[in-house]
This record gives sequence, structure tokens and C-alpha cells, in this order.
Amino acid sequence: MVHATAQTYTGRRPGKGCLPDMDDRQFTDWVELLERRIGLFISEDRRSFLNTGLRLRMKEIGCSDYRDYYRRLSCQGPQAQEWTVLVDRLTVHETRFFRHRPSLDLLLDEWLPAACAAPDKQCLRVWSVGCATGEETYSLAMLIDDYLMCSDSGRYFGVTGTDISLPALSTARTGVYDKRRLADIDPVFRERYCRPVSDSRFEIDAGLRKRVCFAQLNLREVSRAPFAGIDLIYCQNLLIYFNRDRRVDIANHLAACLGPGGVLVLGPGELMGWQHRGMEKIRYDDTLAYRRVADR
Repeated sequence: MVHATAQTYTGRRPGKGCLPDMDDRQFTDWVELLERRIGLFISEDRRSFLNTGLRLRMKEIGCSDYRDYYRRLSCQGPQAQEWTVLVDRLTVHETRFFRHRPSLDLLLDEWLPAACAAPDKQCLRVWSVGCATGEETYSLAMLIDDYLMCSDSGRYFGVTGTDISLPALSTARTGVYDKRRLADIDPVFRERYCRPVSDSRFEIDAGLRKRVCFAQLNLREVSRAPFAGIDLIYCQNLLIYFNRDRRVDIANHLAACLGPGGVLVLGPGELMGWQHRGMEKIRYDDTLAYRRVADR
């Protein structure tokens, strides 16, 4: 994990009080830079969010001028470490185990029975896109492991979680969480997949963690993602960071990563009206999901 205190900065140090909000030109410049470099779209109604995130990071490194910081990050020098920290400040990692139950019920009622009925499916491959600190990825792993165990199908599975934030991925790989997060996990799953490590922390069972891996991925580069023939792509609460055209582009690339019969699950309302000649919409209450079919 990158530690902000290790960073140095040669620009002006802040004076007393908070930094002022950006002016219109500064806001436009930052929006364009973020979209160009990492694909992150900040709309006008999220202007205060951008102000807060930049102020937080600038205060940490002792910078008091938006344009100084902008010039630093827009230069061609080695700024990968600073971009890593800033991205972590500007992406929200609010997540929890078994978030949005209707989408998970869709997997139990629609995707898993169909996948297990396919005679050529011995291993189910799952991709959790924008996995943040890993709760969604482990939730999928618990759900699939339990289903396969109960159905005695003899099949295997693997779940890959990807995110742009290296600090978030570091947390995901450890699989250690605050015990308050246990409230979101079914008691049966708590007993089977969660192990206490202290009075306030628990960890995901080592056996389940072996079925899960994590990797960094910037969705701006999703066309180069090394995924093909995936059986399930789960991508929720992520497309909100992009404009409409970019959302469509990302969804098209995700669809191309699916194998026949593969399912793409999005957050309800994140991409209304999307159409793809190789995908059909799955009708299931309070969900937004599509199944890969033969190109028409």
C-alpha cells in the first residue's frame, strides 16, 4: 500500500484555513485530465466531491494551489505513484457483503442452474469488476461454493476481482474485515466461511480465498483485459463513474469477454436502453442483466 506520508512536494505550502473551491476553468481542466488519464468522469453535480478529494490529497503533500498540482500530474514524468494515491481518494469504496440481494437471487435462480446444466461446463469462471475491498468478490464466491456443494455437481469455480485502486486491492487480498461486516452475511455462511482473528476482526476462510484472486485494472483499458469465455461478469455501482458513451463502450467490451450463455449483471439504472446484438436481457425484478447469445 502506498503511504501518503512518504510523499514530498516542492510547491507552495498551504496557509491557514481550507483551500478555496476550484474556479470553473480549474474544474474543467481537472475533469478533462481525469477522463483522459484514468477514464474517470466527474459531472457538474459531483463538483464538490472532486473538490474534497483533491483538497484531501493536496493537504497531505503540502500543496496549496490546484494549478501546481494539476501541472505535476499532467507532466510526462514518473507520476504513477501519485496517480495511485489520488485515484484511491477519488473512488468511493463503499461496499458490503451481499449487496443488492435481487441480483444475487438472479444468480441462484437463473445463472447457476443454467451453468450447471451445461454438459461442457466443468469450471465456472467469474469476474467481479470494480471489486473495491473485496466484499462483493467474496460474496460471489460464497454463493457459488454453497450452490455447487449443495447440488453435488462436481464442478469447480474461480472468481477474479479487479479494481483500479491498489490500496483497496491490498485489503481485498488479505480478506480481513471488521466484525461489524458480519451482520451482512447469512449465519450459515458466517459459520462456514468466516474465521475470527481478534475481538474486532475476522478473515475469509483460506479454502475459499484459494478460489479468488485480485488484479489491478483500469476500465479505460478494458479492451486489453485478458479475459475471454467468462461465465459471469458482475459489474455494479461502477458505471456511474463514466459518461453515457463510455458506459456503452465498457458494456460492449464486457459482453465480448463472455462465453456463450455467459451473464453480465449491472447495477439497476446504470445503463438503461443498452442494446447489443449478441446479448438478450434477462427479465428479473429489480435487476439489470443480460445473457450472451449467438450474434444475430
